[in-house]
Amino acid sequence: MRSVPMATACVLYHRFFQSASLLVYEPYLVAMSAIYLAGKVEEQHLRTRDIINVCHRYFHPESEPMELDGKFWELRDSIVQCELLILRQLNFQVSFEHPHKYVLHYLLSVRSLLNRHAWSRTPIAETALAVLKDSYHGSVCVRHKPQHLALTSLYLALQTYGVQLPRGELEWWQVVCADITKAQIETIMSELLQLYDMEAKCT
Repeated sequence: MRSVPMATACVLYHRFFQSASLLVYEPYLVAMSAIYLAGKVEEQHLRTRDIINVCHRYFHPESEPMELDGKFWELRDSIVQCELLILRQLNFQVSFEHPHKYVLHYLLSVRSLLNRHAWSRTPIAETALAVLKDSYHGSVCVRHKPQHLALTSLYLALQTYGVQLPRGELEWWQVVCADITKAQIETIMSELLQLYDMEAKCT
């Protein structure tokens, strides 16, 4: 699955559970339906059979693919019904703007401020993109503007490697994204770091 359809699937999932309860709806079924719907939204059609088999293999790594029996068809029907539920819950608003294009633009801007050797010595772009990808593991990806999420991912990457950018009348982040404040950056960074703490506790 390409990165944008996967990002859309994550946003669908998190937006659904912003107004629905995990105690009422089966999260794994919602996740499968979100993947199925995201494939349609982003024009990367995925067969329900493939989604079911991949998810089944993930939870049962030693088992064979599911047989095309009554249990399979029941699960397939549940995915389709849940897809309709997601559409209704989100009022059919299933087209989203992702932060990827913004982080690429910001990376080009920051790269122009650094000398070639400083840029090549540190994996700033790779780290910023990895942080951005990780933001979809939690609801932080639906609580903030895509521009703000992209900038904070880059800000965190620069902080991680101690890279200092030249200072002028404005901070570099004020130049590339005029409507964000330092407090907002710190809030988003805190939420991103909490995701890593949560995942560390789960492993």
